[in-house]
Amino acid sequence: MPIFAVDYTYSEATVAGRDTHRPAHRAWLAGLLEAGTLLMSGPYTDGSGALLMFQADDEAAMKALLAEDPFARENLIAEVRAVEWLPVMGPFTA
Repeated sequence: MPIFAVDYTYSEATVAGRDTHRPAHRAWLAGLLEAGTLLMSGPYTDGSGALLMFQADDEAAMKALLAEDPFARENLIAEVRAVEWLPVMGPFTA
């Protein structure tokens, strides 16, 4: 199954909203991790965004999944870049 690298960019204007909705966002991510859809995730230490790695059937499925994120539903993500990624070394190689 394809792997997608997803880069979230945040803005200073959404800090309070992200703080409010972070428990729901993390619960959503935890469910996807348990299901094997999410491979890893975490924020950038400077607060500018986050990097997430998912497995999805295709780009359309990836976009549909990302639309379910509580941060996305609350319009707390300034920009999303989702790119299919091909690991050649490391733990995500087949």
